[in-house]
Amino acid sequence: MTSTQKVLPIASVLTGALIWGLVWYPYRVLQNAGVDGLLATFLTYLLALLCSLFMLPQVWRESRMFGQRGAGWWAVGLMLSAGWSNLGYVLAILHGEVMRVVLLFYLAPLWTILFSYWLLGEQLNRYGYMIIALSISGATVMLWDPHLGVPLPGNLAEWIGLSAGMSFALSNVVSRRAAQLSVKAKSFSILSGTVLLTAVLTLWQGGLPGRLMAIGAQTWLILVLLGVVICAISFTVQYALAHLPANRAIILFLFELVVAAFSSYLLAGEAMHLREWAGALLIVLASVLSGKLYAQRT
Repeated sequence: MTSTQKVLPIASVLTGALIWGLVWYPYRVLQNAGVDGLLATFLTYLLALLCSLFMLPQVWRESRMFGQRGAGWWAVGLMLSAGWSNLGYVLAILHGEVMRVVLLFYLAPLWTILFSYWLLGEQLNRYGYMIIALSISGATVMLWDPHLGVPLPGNLAEWIGLSAGMSFALSNVVSRRAAQLSVKAKSFSILSGTVLLTAVLTLWQGGLPGRLMAIGAQTWLILVLLGVVICAISFTVQYALAHLPANRAIILFLFELVVAAFSSYLLAGEAMHLREWAGALLIVLASVLSGKLYAQRT
């Protein structure tokens, strides 16, 4: 393997982590410009989907397999779970504290273990038990409030962030289960699933033509640029996952936490206390161990 082949996947993961650690900011700019999280997610992922139409011929060819071994149902499951993961993440970071939402999202390894047992029949080993213990301990330390007693998310945004992390874990397990589908087909399913889910909710919300007409040219420019970035970063991350061991990729993805911590402090004035940092450390350790768990299974 050449030096370029070694460096490029690592650079791809770090680029993806950098973008997802910063993506909350342009969505907040869009919200301040009058484009709420639901509409912004719909438009940016629709633009990302349009950018990825070059994949359509291969996806169409693979659609012939959708009747084989339930591949079609797994593709639908991937679309729905990824759709809520993407929408929920945007809504949570718009209305909650960025770092707390991201940490709740990063409880995904805990849910991955449970979904893997349910859908893939994978048994727990020592790493699985350690991940469960660390994840629950981290969440308990981070969310503990002496006045409330039970350590649960403190507001709707945090509940949405937690559910988005669960949905993200489910989409990863479903993606592994749908081995018949190529990386391009899975990527297309993720983007189209987000578009379909947000389109239904946006139409149900009503007043779409008027809301689109009210968007200014500068705001449209932000939407277009963000859509192109989402499309590009989706392929970048998929490329990285195809060329890196899972245990190495998960550690590199934790760079998102660093970016989110610094960006939320510098751009939004949000800061975490010592107790939250302690919980964050436990959640990070659980994420690191999840790479070892996956590496053993493969």
